[in-house]
Amino acid sequence: MAAEQEAAPEMGLSQTNINWDRLDKTKFHLTGAVLFSAVSAILHPISVVKTRIQVAGAELAHMNGLAVCKHILKIDGASGLYRGFGTLVVGSIPGRVLFLTSLEVSKDSVRKSTENFKIPEATRVAIANGAAGLISSLISEGYFVPLDVVCQRLMVQGLPGVTKYNGAMDVVAKILKTEGIRGLYRGFGMSVITYSPQSAVWWGAYSSAQHRIWRSLGYGDNIEKRSPQQWQMILVQATSGTLAGAASAVVTTPLDTVKTRLQVMDNHREGRPTIIKTANQLLKEDGWKGFYRGFGPRMLNMSLWGTSMIVTYEIIKRLSVKDP
Repeated sequence: MAAEQEAAPEMGLSQTNINWDRLDKTKFHLTGAVLFSAVSAILHPISVVKTRIQVAGAELAHMNGLAVCKHILKIDGASGLYRGFGTLVVGSIPGRVLFLTSLEVSKDSVRKSTENFKIPEATRVAIANGAAGLISSLISEGYFVPLDVVCQRLMVQGLPGVTKYNGAMDVVAKILKTEGIRGLYRGFGMSVITYSPQSAVWWGAYSSAQHRIWRSLGYGDNIEKRSPQQWQMILVQATSGTLAGAASAVVTTPLDTVKTRLQVMDNHREGRPTIIKTANQLLKEDGWKGFYRGFGPRMLNMSLWGTSMIVTYEIIKRLSVKDP
């Protein structure tokens, strides 16, 4: 026992991370598909409320998230809060494999490429996480944008002026008929502009917050100290995820509002929607505050998603470590 204690590695910030090469990839993705789908089921209603606020006319746009939720329940029942969920949960599995693989590979690559830089370990990990978040988002947007377009159109069914659809395949068929393949990629540029910085901010903020919390608890890069208990790691990661979600929501909500309206709203009499037209229409309807439509639900969604996602993510990684 004494020998094991002497051989145990010292606690450092980097040891709270499990590198890609230590994971059983098949187990990682299969476990992730199940657990992330469960998390999505819990948080999907918040996403529906956020999307409907961003797209709705003036009568709903000024209602708070709770009022919109009650309105949906009154009109559509509980199923109204799960519009688009089946399409999202099934469709996101391949995209999640693409995103998580590129995220982990990018993290390892950036971390290794900065090993010879004379910078603190915490800074190196934050740079690696932020860069990986940016890269993985850029890689996966080509898959997720059409999925977003379809799911969001299903989420806003029932709103005045919105095209009616009979399921996901009907959405795809009608978009292809009226706009061609470009219609499925409506808002692609805006999605890249929105989600790539959001991903970079989220992962960078998460790493930075986690480092500061570990420091405040007395753990550091080169401090010989007992390893943290499992509950401590989960609590620190959950708190860091909440803070990262809040930070990225503040920065990117205006971009997300324009992107959502661009992808969902139809008015072909005025020509093909553009970012400028969409932003100008939003300014006309609601002024500058319109860019923060749905901010409350979005911040709640991103904070809860950040917390639950990162805890689930880290648990999946621990469950998927290769046997020694």
